[in-house]
Amino acid sequence: VQLVESGGGSVQAGGSLRLSCEVTGRTYSTAVVAWFRQAPGKEREGVAAIYIGGQITYYDDSVKGRFTISHDNAKTTVYLQMNSLKPDDTAMYYCAATWGSVNVEMILSTSEYQYWGQGTQVTVS
Repeated sequence: VQLVESGGGSVQAGGSLRLSCEVTGRTYSTAVVAWFRQAPGKEREGVAAIYIGGQITYYDDSVKGRFTISHDNAKTTVYLQMNSLKPDDTAMYYCAATWGSVNVEMILSTSEYQYWGQGTQVTVS
């Protein structure tokens, strides 16, 4: 399994970025894919997740209404559209994937995911 993120960068507060995560190596349609972020000195936290097959999405309260997770079946790619960015959103962003049963209450927990991308930096000033 490979997860390859792209789309990070630097943006001013109030701006937007779209992150991409290409998922390969396993049946895409049955994956659960999530975006996490980790700021310096802080723990990695989940921001959004999606059941690819069921089109069900989950968001952390800190990003609800600003971030949107979506995907493209043909490209086996999951996106994170980030709008109204704030300096507090500055972090390394990682995508992660898992297959099989997931504890919905833990869907934004790192413990639910076995496969991780290398990360892409987002800086908001």
